[in-house]
Amino acid sequence: MKKTSISTTVLAAALATVALVGCKKKEDTADNNAQPATPVATTPAEPAAPQPMTAAAPVSVSAVTVGKTAAADKSVAPVALFAPKDIIIVSFRTDGTANNVNTGVKLTYQDGQVAGEKTQALNTSGPDTTNVTFENANGWPVGKYRAEVTVDGQAAGTPQEFEVE
Repeated sequence: MKKTSISTTVLAAALATVALVGCKKKEDTADNNAQPATPVATTPAEPAAPQPMTAAAPVSVSAVTVGKTAAADKSVAPVALFAPKDIIIVSFRTDGTANNVNTGVKLTYQDGQVAGEKTQALNTSGPDTTNVTFENANGWPVGKYRAEVTVDGQAAGTPQEFEVE
């Protein structure tokens, strides 16, 4: 009887081992064929950092004109050639609204030297024209010049070139 008891025990152990190996094999097969799991966030995602708002400029320069005289409506007839004793008027047309917006006009001589520069605050609630006048008591040196307008330190409008003869 001992033989039966040992045989039964060995047989039971063998069956248990086969059963465990079979289960293990199924797990391996399942793992090898499984698709990668999509990671699931366990904590809420942090909100994206807010993007800086790009605000449109409150006022823009739509035209720049260089001339000698201004009409009653502030318009300036364009002139490309000046005499050394002429007054130079740089006129710029703005669109939009402005409350104490810093504007500037700079005249540069052909070698890049600043021949004149003025700034002023702009206050407007719609389309407007601003004229900036430059005079040189000693006369403007003969040569080529460039007039540039800025709004809040940024180039605005199309620079204009003119000449003094």
